[in-house]
Amino acid sequence: MNKDDLIQYWVEGSDRDFSTMEHLFEKKDYHWALFIGHLLIEKLLKACYVKNVGIQPPFTHNLLRLGEKSELELNEKQKDFLVTVTAFNIRARYDDYKFAFYKTCTKTYTTTWITEIKEFRQWIKKKHLKL
Repeated sequence: MNKDDLIQYWVEGSDRDFSTMEHLFEKKDYHWALFIGHLLIEKLLKACYVKNVGIQPPFTHNLLRLGEKSELELNEKQKDFLVTVTAFNIRARYDDYKFAFYKTCTKTYTTTWITEIKEFRQWIKKKHLKL
């Protein structure tokens, strides 16, 4: 794959995950919706990494690390957002965290974070990927 193909690969994967996140939210699978929200942001950050750095992105799920390595100028609020959303990956995936995370993911909590995920997604796509 060339650079443009790789960017497209990550963006298209993120777009599919965005649709999945919305479907899971509609079905009230809130903790899984947030887990997928993490994945869609991760894929957009990996697209930014390829665009800005020019090579295959690192194998990490740490969104703040990806954002920084992607040479994005992140403000403190965005950094805090990435740290929190990274935790959705761990909490939804591992059994010892799942139940507590499941209980945390009320409709209100999930709605708030999905709104944040959508806003960050638009910011990356418009400002950094020019989509």
